This record gives sequence, C-alpha cells and structure tokens, in this order.
Amino acid sequence: MLVSFRPLARASLLVILVAPAYLLAMQSPRPTDGTEYDWGLPLGLAPPWVPPDNPMSPAKVELGRRLFYEKRLSANQTLSCSGCHRPELAFTDGRRVSVGSTGESLVRNAMSLTNVGFNSHLTWADPEIERLEKQMLIPLLSRDPVELGLAGRERETALLLGSDPAYRDLFQKAFPEDPETVSFDNVVRALAAFQRTLISFNSPYDRFVYFGEHEALSESQRKGMRLFFSDRLNCSRCHAGSNFSGPVRRQGEKAPRARFHNTGLYDLDGRGRYPGEDTGLKERTGKRRDMGRFRAPTLRNIELTAPYMHDGSMESLSEVIDHYARGGRNIQSGAHQGDGSRSPRKSRLLMGFDLQPGEKDDLIEFLKSLTDRNFVTDPRFTNPFLRSPDDG
Repeated sequence: MLVSFRPLARASLLVILVAPAYLLAMQSPRPTDGTEYDWGLPLGLAPPWVPPDNPMSPAKVELGRRLFYEKRLSANQTLSCSGCHRPELAFTDGRRVSVGSTGESLVRNAMSLTNVGFNSHLTWADPEIERLEKQMLIPLLSRDPVELGLAGRERETALLLGSDPAYRDLFQKAFPEDPETVSFDNVVRALAAFQRTLISFNSPYDRFVYFGEHEALSESQRKGMRLFFSDRLNCSRCHAGSNFSGPVRRQGEKAPRARFHNTGLYDLDGRGRYPGEDTGLKERTGKRRDMGRFRAPTLRNIELTAPYMHDGSMESLSEVIDHYARGGRNIQSGAHQGDGSRSPRKSRLLMGFDLQPGEKDDLIEFLKSLTDRNFVTDPRFTNPFLRSPDDG
C-alpha cells in the first residue's frame, strides 16, 4: 500500500511536526548487500540496518522462523525462543521476569521484539550489544542464570539439527555458499534475520499518520496523542520517533550513541541505590552515576506487553502513568522502601506533571492506538510446527 500524502497534508499541525523527516522520502534505500528484500514497509520508511556479513533472504528468514519455535535449541529440549517471546503478546511472555529452560527465574522482564531490528542497541542495559547476532548469544549460551542452556553444546546442537533432513534442506537453501551449512553460527544468523522481519507499522496510529486515515483514531486517542507529544508531559523525549523508543538505526545510517535513563523506580538509601540484583547500566560500567539507568523500550503494542518496566514491577498502564506523573515511585514499606522521585540519580527529563480529569484515560487510549493486531496474528511470524485449521 502506498502512503497517501494528500490526506497527510491536511492532517493536524501536530502530526506533521512529529512525523519523522524520512517519511517524506519517496523511495527506501536498498539493502546494503545489493539485493532486494521486501520489508513490507510503508513507502518512505527506510528498513532496518542489516550487517553486511548476514544479508537478508527469504530462505534465511524462513529457517530463522522455524528455529525461533524450535525446542531443540534448549539443552533439555523444553523451551524455544518463543517461550519468552509469544507473538500474541507482541513477543513478550506476560511474566514479571522470564523463566529459563531449567525453571530458573531470570532477572529482567522480557522485552518486546516489535521492530527489534531497528534498535541501535539491544537488551535493557548494555551499550556494547548493537547486533542481533551478538544479542542472540545471551539467551542461547548464558549460564547464570540459564536461559536455553546451550553453552558447551554448540557443536552437539548443530549435529542434532543436521540429523533432520528437513533442516538440512533449509540450511542449504539459506546458506548455499557455506561449506558447513548446518552450524551454530548459521543458527544465530538465521534467528537474527527472522527477528529483523518482526516489523509493526499498521496500528491505528500508523493509519492515521502515515496513511491519512483520519477516522483511525478516536477523539480520546487524538487528545492523548497531543498530551503524549506535549512539552508538559515530555513523553516523546525518551520514547521518540516512529518506533516510540530510544535511538534506532536504519539502512545507510551510522550507529547512534546509546541512551539510558534512570526513571526513579527505586531509591533504597537516599542516594539512588537500586536493588542489588539489577542495577542497570552500572553493571557494565561500574560507575555510580549509571545506577538504575536502562534503555527506553518501544511503546508499540504496549497494551499487550504487561507487566512493565525492566523488572516487571508495574502491572498496568495506569500505574505506569501515575509513576511518571509523580516523577518517581514512592515505595512506602518493605525491602525496596524509598522515594524514587527524590533520587539524585534520576534523569533530569523526569520532572513529573499534573493531569486534568480525563487526561489519563485519553493518554491510555492513545497508547492503545499503537497496538497492531495484524502484527500479532501475522502468519509469517507464527509457529510453523502448529497445524493450521485449514490443514484438516
């Protein structure tokens, strides 16, 4: 479908101002490997950056889709990537924190994979992870805590998959020039390629802004949109651009600087301390000033991805908005007691704000307008091992 620029020209001034400049480009750049790949993007939206050593192909993506749902990618063959990233939940799992293949609880909430290929940096708080190929090694190989538990079993896993004729054929089609087609490295490459296709730009908000469908948003959602982009609430300072997230990287662009924020969730000691099990960016840098700093995730499909925050400690969008309106969370009792609004480590962007009657409801309605129902039911992303009702 082509973007209708004529209706867009009649949209409100607000919408025109918040629409990124690259939406006005008339042609998306081609992939860096020189091949055509159909990303299914609206005209004018550039596709995500793809590393030159892992070019896209339909065969590689299809292999990656199967591997994403493959339980043989866990040491005990009980869990697949989809166990923590369910499509109906916008590729999250609905848990406060995820649970690995051995039943061990992980530390953080599973991030949505919505538009994950556009992220310039990955995971909640690691400035060194800029490629999906590198990020994939964490769930596959981590030992503490165990997620899929394949550390030390890489060769064994490749041999297991290679013993399956169907997989041998899929790997050969995906990596025709590789002398060792069924390899652990190619497992990682295929998974990364599939995840780059998890693209969501067909929400009511998108139809309103990019396709000129002025009835796509209700009056309440339009009010909420104005609030979201207003200087008073300042939401879009962190959840910015077409992905409503931190920095993104598209084809032809250099990697931007990573950004992390302390949002005043905790202050255990009056000096900004976070719970010892997860101190955010500080774990990587060792610097006190990085205590409690995390990356801003996408708000696309946020309606489907509760609970919220890096530790899943907020159950509802209403609770999240109350937290930001207050300028930090005040936990009045228990092990995490403390007033995050007074934290000296809190981001200067988190100033708090007042909401008039009805405004919180309007803001929630706007956030719901970022839900892309077609994305979470798209057959290109679903489990290929499940029989379709049409199969009889």
